[in-house]
Amino acid sequence: MTIYNLGSINADYFYRLPHLPAPGETLAATGHARGLGGKGANQSVAAARAGAEVRHIGAVGVDGAWMVAQMRAAGVDCTHVDTVEGASGHAIICVDAAGENAIVIYPGANRELPAALLSEALIAAGEEDWFLLQNETSLQAEAAQIAQEQGLFVVYSAAPFDAGAVMAVLPYLSLLIVNEVEAMQLCSELGITLADLPVPHVVVTLGAQGAVWHELQAGEEHRIAAYPVPVVDTTGAGDTFAGYLVAGLAEGLPPLGALRLASAASALKVTRAGTADAIPARAEVDHFLREQG
Repeated sequence: MTIYNLGSINADYFYRLPHLPAPGETLAATGHARGLGGKGANQSVAAARAGAEVRHIGAVGVDGAWMVAQMRAAGVDCTHVDTVEGASGHAIICVDAAGENAIVIYPGANRELPAALLSEALIAAGEEDWFLLQNETSLQAEAAQIAQEQGLFVVYSAAPFDAGAVMAVLPYLSLLIVNEVEAMQLCSELGITLADLPVPHVVVTLGAQGAVWHELQAGEEHRIAAYPVPVVDTTGAGDTFAGYLVAGLAEGLPPLGALRLASAASALKVTRAGTADAIPARAEVDHFLREQG
């Protein structure tokens, strides 16, 4: 089984700060680093490190060759990552002493995807494959529709959250991943409860409280608690969770098993600074789970 991921690719610029800036405040950073990021790239790297076969669909600018090389080094197939005119996407990430962050994103090449890229990338995809996407690229609704029509299991990680973007892809989804606030916002926008969302499966992440898998058609829930760990940097934790969750499902784990794997991977991620560079390998996650008993 292959995971196809239509996703953003960003250069992440990290600034360590004693606290996040208030309006009008100027702060001196205590540290600076550059790394591979973007929700799409992070989720592709996470799924690949979990052991899945991952093919990324996306674009970088003429300055983005180093990011593609880093994704390939992590085990991601980048055959369908295009190079377009202009700058690659990038993010300015401020991280405070408690590991919380504030992020500004410039989409760049992520919003300039050629339409032909989708048909080229998905031509060989079949009913045993998975399709993953987020809200940081163009062509989301078009891609979700193509993937559904080809019989793929379509997963939408609804971040950065925009109710309109979610509603555009909702008819084509098999699984929706949202956090607790996003779930409330979406239901409010649609005027319905979570149980009435027109999608078979919904995963709601609850931060330090864990996550819940909702089987909406059967009216069942699968709940996992978060693993308590010392927090260094929460950036990319949700992407690590999503990538590992889809990889676990693709390898045949049941929902609760996939949730457990994803929760462990995201717990390890927050103990490390960085985004894609800090996503743990499967062997580390398996060892962590054995230690939890």
